[in-house]
Amino acid sequence: MSKIILHIDLNTFFVRCEELVNPLLIGKPVIIGHSGRGGIVSTCSYEARKYGVHSGQPTFKALELCPNAIVIHGHYDLYSKKSKEFFNFVKKYSPIIEKASIDECYVDMTSQLSKVKDVVKYLEDFQQNLLKTVGLKCSIGVAPTKFLAKMASDMKKPMGITIIRRKDVRKILDPLPISSFYGIGKKTAPRLEAIGIKTIGDLAKLINSDDPIIKQEFGKFYYVIKDWINGYGSDEVDVEPWDPKSIGHSTTFIRDSSDLDEIKDYLRELSKEVSEEAKAKNKIGFNVQIVLKTNEFKNITRSTKLSKPTNDFETIFNEAQILLEKNLNGQEIRLCGVTLQNLIYADDYVEQLSIFDNYDNEERNATKDLIRELNRRMKKDTFMRASDVLKEKHHGH
Repeated sequence: MSKIILHIDLNTFFVRCEELVNPLLIGKPVIIGHSGRGGIVSTCSYEARKYGVHSGQPTFKALELCPNAIVIHGHYDLYSKKSKEFFNFVKKYSPIIEKASIDECYVDMTSQLSKVKDVVKYLEDFQQNLLKTVGLKCSIGVAPTKFLAKMASDMKKPMGITIIRRKDVRKILDPLPISSFYGIGKKTAPRLEAIGIKTIGDLAKLINSDDPIIKQEFGKFYYVIKDWINGYGSDEVDVEPWDPKSIGHSTTFIRDSSDLDEIKDYLRELSKEVSEEAKAKNKIGFNVQIVLKTNEFKNITRSTKLSKPTNDFETIFNEAQILLEKNLNGQEIRLCGVTLQNLIYADDYVEQLSIFDNYDNEERNATKDLIRELNRRMKKDTFMRASDVLKEKHHGH
C-alpha cells in the first residue's frame, strides 16, 4: 500500500504574519527584506509578484518593478512565534512531521487519511481550522512520495489542495513547463529547453526511453529523476529535533557542475534559508560550514569560526563563498550545503567589548558611573548592568 504524504506550504508566511499585526497591509504589494543597494527580497506578497518581484531579487530592482511596494525589514520574533503555532497545530493531526523550513513541512498521514472517505473535505477543514486558530493560510499537496507532494502543493496557491495519485502522474505532470520541476535549477531548465525539452512530459518520454543524451545530462542523478517522474522515490518523513544545535540546508544538483558562479547561486539561496530559519528561531551561530559532494561521491566539509555569532544572511553567504572559492578547485559538484553551527539563543549572548570598540566607551562608562552613584546612595550593591548579570550566569556564579 502506498503512503499518503502531505506537503504543507504556508502561503507568503512572513507577509501573512505582518498582515495579522497590521491588517492595512492586506491587498498591498509588500516586500519583506532590506532596502538599499545590498538588500535582498526575502519574500513578497502575491500583489508584488504580479509586478515581477520575487524571492532572492535585489530590493532596488524589486522597487524599480514595483515602486509603490511597502518594504518591511521583518519581525523574526513574530515569525518564530507563528511558526511554532503552525507546527504545534500540525502535530495534532500527525506526529510524523519533517520540517522542510520555517514555513513548510512533510507529514505522513497514511494512517489518518486511509480511514477518511472525503479527503478533500478533511483537508479543507484543516485549512480553515489553521486560518481560524493560527491566522495562517496554506496550500497542501497530497501524494505517495515527497517529491510529488511538493510538486502538488505548488500547483494551487493560495489555499489550494492538489492530490496526485500514481495513476494520474502523467496526466497531471506532463503538461507542466520543465522549469516547474522541483529540483531543476534556473540554469539547468534553459539548457533542457534548448534541446527541445519544454515540458515535464517531454523529459519523461526521453527518460523512459533511456535516451543517452539525458543520461549524460543528469549523470548519477538520472535514476533519481526517473523514479520521481514516474511517481516513485522517497516516502520517508524524517522526524527532526525541535531544538537543533545547527541549522542547515542542502540541495542536490540535477546536473553536476564545476561552475563557480552557478554553485554560488545555490549557496546564496541556501544561506538565505538558513538565515531566515535562524532568525525565526531566535538563534545565532558561531560557525559557518559548507558541504560539497563531488561527482565521485567524495564529501568536502569545511567550516570557519566567526568573530562573533550571527544569523545575518550576508555574513553567512560571504563566509560560505570564501570556503567555496578555497575548496572547489575545479571539481565537479553534485550537492552543496550550508550550515550555521554551534547555535545559542540570541538573548543568551553577551558580547565582550573589544579594545577597538571605542565608539560607545563613553556611554558605557556613564552607565557605570550612574550605577555606582545609585549603589552609593542605597548603601549596598542593588543595581547592576544586565550584561554583568548575564556574564555571572555564564560563568556559573
